[in-house]
Amino acid sequence: MLKLSDFFILSAVAVSFALSGFLWFNGYREQGLFTSLWVPSILAFGIYFKVSAILTRG
Repeated sequence: MLKLSDFFILSAVAVSFALSGFLWFNGYREQGLFTSLWVPSILAFGIYFKVSAILTRG
């Protein structure tokens, strides 16, 4: 069920999450918070395109 594009979205989420944790725990708290906001944005981006692809097929 997962396509290659899904893996790219999930890997971007994982990298963003890891980067935000790295920044937060190394004292760059503001940058860590900013980077952590990318995670739901990337997921919403992926969900939007996944749903739109399903609806155009149907």
